[in-house]
Amino acid sequence: MPGNMQERREGIVQFVTAEGSVTFGQIKKAFPDVSEMTLRTDLKALDEARRIVRTHGGARSVEFVVGTDDLLLNRSTRNVEAKAAIARKALSLVRPDTTIFLDSGSTTTALAREMPDDRLIVFTNSLTCAAELARLERARCIMVGGNLNRYSMSLNGSKTVEDVHDLSFDLLFLGVTSYQSATGFACGSDDEAALKRALIARAEKTVVLMDSSKTGRRSTFRICGLEDVDAVISEGGLSEHFLKRCEEADVTVL
Repeated sequence: MPGNMQERREGIVQFVTAEGSVTFGQIKKAFPDVSEMTLRTDLKALDEARRIVRTHGGARSVEFVVGTDDLLLNRSTRNVEAKAAIARKALSLVRPDTTIFLDSGSTTTALAREMPDDRLIVFTNSLTCAAELARLERARCIMVGGNLNRYSMSLNGSKTVEDVHDLSFDLLFLGVTSYQSATGFACGSDDEAALKRALIARAEKTVVLMDSSKTGRRSTFRICGLEDVDAVISEGGLSEHFLKRCEEADVTVL
């Protein structure tokens, strides 16, 4: 890692921005040759310069904190293999002649990319999901309206929630930012959290798509508890504690 202060601090900003949210332990591991005191000084200076946002026990990227849930472009380049594995598992739940809602996010976009050209009605609020679904000829893609969130490339807000209230669908593939035992599933935008709750209420079955890095993280706006979903699909790296909670809540883990 760079020794020059300016280069080192730039490296910290790039690391935090790429990850979205990190603990101080993760920063120490990424910069093993830098003392804790120096790293804390760097974080304080970068926070004051508004390059990152210091949190209790770590740091978050600026985009992550301002209610945008991080740039989709940043998220789509993280844990790529895990997201592809999740998408492949999710395909096993897709049946012809059913209605599906694809929530916004990099993992649901990976699923849209793999979606088979069957007789389906696929609703989505995600521009990236819709772009992937455009290649399909037999499946019908319907977008719900709303305000554009340019960070997540999705539509949300009161208009989107209103549209969703007039629908019902067999299967919801839900994206989340984090999970903690105390708060449940959460994300970084109040508009997106409200929409996700509305989606859950209109779905026959709710399946959370979540790579294992999202467990134990904290986000601002609660979506729902573990007991409000039917299944969780991950790449396979979930902790024993989380798996036990799923078993207690009668949630299927794939």
